Amino acid sequence: MTEMIDSLAAIAARYDVLFCDLWGCVHDGERAWPAAVSALQAFRAGGGKVVLMTNAPRPAPAVEKGFQRLGIPDDAWDLIVSSGDAAQEAMANGAVGRKIWHLGPEKDYRFFTDLPEGLTAPERVPFEQAEGIVCTGPFDEFNDHPDDYRGTFLAAKTRGLKLLCANPDIVVDLGHQRIWCAGALAAVYTEMGGESLYFGKPHPPIYDLARRKLAQAGIDVHSDHVLAIGDGIDTDIRGGVGEGVDTLFITGGLEVARFGDDPTAPEPDLLRDWLKGRDTPPRFAMGRLR
Repeated sequence: MTEMIDSLAAIAARYDVLFCDLWGCVHDGERAWPAAVSALQAFRAGGGKVVLMTNAPRPAPAVEKGFQRLGIPDDAWDLIVSSGDAAQEAMANGAVGRKIWHLGPEKDYRFFTDLPEGLTAPERVPFEQAEGIVCTGPFDEFNDHPDDYRGTFLAAKTRGLKLLCANPDIVVDLGHQRIWCAGALAAVYTEMGGESLYFGKPHPPIYDLARRKLAQAGIDVHSDHVLAIGDGIDTDIRGGVGEGVDTLFITGGLEVARFGDDPTAPEPDLLRDWLKGRDTPPRFAMGRLR
């Protein structure tokens, strides 16, 4: 049974580490929510560690560069772990070949240029020469639809190309506009019979990377003392449950329209009925992170 809570502080003492989603929990793509920032600051002030775990298809340094614009201060987090980080490792190790075609917007080019020391990106080539695909999203995330790529995907499947999905999210909300993510394209490719490889939530590589980064920082934490926070029931929550950690579902994010008129206070009956159809119910739920 999912327990409704009013604030992170109500359960914070049980946990040493947060695996906290960014988009939909801490910010809306345009600005940070002050109450969410304050909650993370308070958790750290109490001795906890905050890992901002995002399905962004960009490496952690590129994610951090956006924090000043969004209004996320340095004292609200300890580590950033992105789907881009985990996917970079796989790409550099040849998961989809040494000549790859990039499907994604120009803003994601840093995925190929800002690699950690010791990793080398494969050669980016035109589609006709590619051994595999790296997908960071649609070319035009504001206007393209996943079905627009079916023709290209048919050709890719015929050639046996694997698709590395650097962001398993299906959609995100940029302010009041919903936009498609790489996960939606990978789902179409898989549905057509192609092979898609995933490295962000809910899949294990991003959690393995988070634990390695914590260990490198001298933090060895037991799963019982980790809380995964997110607004994606099939990414953040499913991933946390799969990793054996407690989960906190933020109802005022992607699914906000399902639970009543007040995004900060979901209607319990609506939430309970919706969760009945889910095989990975969260341990806790609240409207907005605070």
